[in-house]
Amino acid sequence: MTQARTGAWWRRAHNDLELAELARSNGFHAQACFFATQAAEKALKGAILELGCQPPHTQVLGQLVKLLTAEGLDVTALDPLPLPALSRMTVTSRYPLDDTPPSELFDARDSDQALPTDQRARANPRA
Repeated sequence: MTQARTGAWWRRAHNDLELAELARSNGFHAQACFFATQAAEKALKGAILELGCQPPHTQVLGQLVKLLTAEGLDVTALDPLPLPALSRMTVTSRYPLDDTPPSELFDARDSDQALPTDQRARANPRA
């Protein structure tokens, strides 16, 4: 993989994270959760590309982390991140599952869980 392509994935992940934070600060909690999941997915896929592998077409963050582990990467730095919660939010923050829109299912607690303020969780090792 070219360095330019992996850098594009990292920059897009950062952009999605910024949009998630903007949505949270304006009370759009479902959208904040959705873009937080997108940021995590793109960052993980960027790391996979950087290792020279093609990332799978999945939104399951745990699968992406397992792939990184299988490639020999120490993923303990990801432990503070809410990856299981983000995986659960991927679909529910985007699509109505019944007659209730996601905007009525998510609140500030959800977006606070999706967007930790811990600077270690926001670190981008390739910035």
